[in-house]
Amino acid sequence: MQNLGFGTTVAIIVFFAFLLAFIKGRMRDKCLSDFDGYKVILELIDKNTIHGKARVEISGMEFIFDDISSEKGVHQKHSYLLYKNEYVNIQALIRFHDELDGLAKLKREWELKRTYHPNFLRRLKRKTINIFKTVRDSLLDLLNLITAQVKKSPYIGTLLQSNDAYVSKVQKELTGFVGTSYDPLLEHHIGKLVIFEMTKSDVVVEYTGVLKEYTDEFIEIMDVKYRISEEDELKTADLVVPRKVAVIRHSAE
Repeated sequence: MQNLGFGTTVAIIVFFAFLLAFIKGRMRDKCLSDFDGYKVILELIDKNTIHGKARVEISGMEFIFDDISSEKGVHQKHSYLLYKNEYVNIQALIRFHDELDGLAKLKREWELKRTYHPNFLRRLKRKTINIFKTVRDSLLDLLNLITAQVKKSPYIGTLLQSNDAYVSKVQKELTGFVGTSYDPLLEHHIGKLVIFEMTKSDVVVEYTGVLKEYTDEFIEIMDVKYRISEEDELKTADLVVPRKVAVIRHSAE
């Protein structure tokens, strides 16, 4: 019986470990993950820029350089790592259309076509997902209720209590996974032209684009005429912008 108990305990730990890994693997910010694998420019609030192919993880982002520094006496730099706690330094993540290669450009055009005025099936899918988002606050209560009932079992309850840290961690991660953000005001404008305001160097600038997605921290807007500095020419770009520096202000259609 002791062997059975030990084996079951190990099985529970392994189960929760795999469940937690599965959940974490899908917890990347939706707006940022849309730029995963694309050549982008990271514009920082201090006006510095980083150019590279984006690799998005739950703990941060990596920008892989095309050109590797080979200056004498200087370490070769192959990439730039931006950690999640440094997201506060982001001004914008920029994907210029004319800097994409043929395949990436076609994929981006396909994304824009699907995003702008989405068809009935895409709208239905989004509405279905939003139903689950609206009940996220009740999810943890439901999980707590189920766990409490299971803990009343003489044998399984003892095992769960002995591994309570794992159960609690999974409950917390699962709740965060199901609901990233739901804003009924913004939801009405998904797939439509909007005007958004971005604060750059304490100056508020207006831009127009197609609202594709939003999360708690970011908004993603496609087909924006954008330039990093006043000296640059306006070019078509897709942007991911922190909500602390940008806000959707008007409908443009």
